[in-house]
Amino acid sequence: MRVAFTLISCRSWAGGFHYQLNLFRLLAKYRPGALQPVVFYGEEVDASDLDSLQAVPGVVLVHAPRVASRTFRGTLESLTLGKDGSAARLFREQRIDLVFESARFFGWRFPTPTIAWIPDLQHRMLPDLFRARGFWRREIGFRAQVLGGRTLLLSSEDSRSAFCDLYGVDRSRTRVARFAVMPQSVPSIEQAAEIANQYALPPCFVFMPNQFWRHKNHFLVIRALKILKDQGARVVVLATGAQSDPRSPGHFASVCEAITAAGLQEEFIVPGQVPYPDVSALMRACSALLNPSLFEGWSTTVEEARAFGVPMILSDLPVHKEQAGTGAAYFKKDDAYALARALEGVVPLSPADRDKRLAAGMAEAERLSIRFVGDFIAAADAAVKQSNGKRHPQGGPHF
Repeated sequence: MRVAFTLISCRSWAGGFHYQLNLFRLLAKYRPGALQPVVFYGEEVDASDLDSLQAVPGVVLVHAPRVASRTFRGTLESLTLGKDGSAARLFREQRIDLVFESARFFGWRFPTPTIAWIPDLQHRMLPDLFRARGFWRREIGFRAQVLGGRTLLLSSEDSRSAFCDLYGVDRSRTRVARFAVMPQSVPSIEQAAEIANQYALPPCFVFMPNQFWRHKNHFLVIRALKILKDQGARVVVLATGAQSDPRSPGHFASVCEAITAAGLQEEFIVPGQVPYPDVSALMRACSALLNPSLFEGWSTTVEEARAFGVPMILSDLPVHKEQAGTGAAYFKKDDAYALARALEGVVPLSPADRDKRLAAGMAEAERLSIRFVGDFIAAADAAVKQSNGKRHPQGGPHF
């Protein structure tokens, strides 16, 4: 089965890029030949993105700017005529069996079977984080996919239940594939410590590799660290990730001002976006992973921490509990004192303990990775069967 993907660039959305890249790697490793990813890309793509994809066995890259990028013409054709004609012709030429639709809608009359990925429902759960245009672009896109008869792929049972309730969708049209992560390389303890030293980190620190977006809840961490410092306790949090929120351009500056006002420059360290190999090393070197987010679809950082066997401190989101189960400490997402208590409990890990945790984590990550690719392939098969078993509706979607 040849499956079409439009490339999500790392620059525009790192999480989406790594979702695709990780999926392709796991398919090649655990189910070679079951699906062939055909990735369509446009002009504004970093060479490093293409290099990473080309290194995965079985992945085919197709330069197609007209199809890979959302254009006004394509969107207009999809919504009014029911079909993006350019995409339909190109996918037919490339012998595509299934289209993976992400933040796109190719039309309700689109001839190729299509599965729509719903990464999260953040705009419905946290609407105050969206401007009207951004909210309705996502909302109309989701509604179009629902009314267009798509098979709908979600990343958690929590998201599946919420989606079915919000959009009145029968569960039989939905599939869940909980993505998993298998690290490409695991640095030694010595290598990890060397990288941590480059960031001037103490032997015991907490790692928070989240983008600086408003819903990631950095202000709560600042309040918790201030509580601890006022009590004479010192905990260091390393917060990495892109320092710009496209929906709230002034957010990062506000975070920095809060850090300075609280006198936490040595406790809340913000080096910016770090190279991915450094992320793996810092994950290996840290004493705990922190994700205080107000909302998640399915957290990549939690999966990475699980694979490395790192203790986790997570906000009490239902999806976090679905994802990590009893393998994490939870705190109320708006309770700085609860987070302070959890941070105060972080203790250094011995090399022997780290290696033991790593072995268990990698074994679990492999089991979950095999489940992920199996669920994804099952969802792809279901989408093709559903499409072949029905006629396309004669009329277009009505909003």
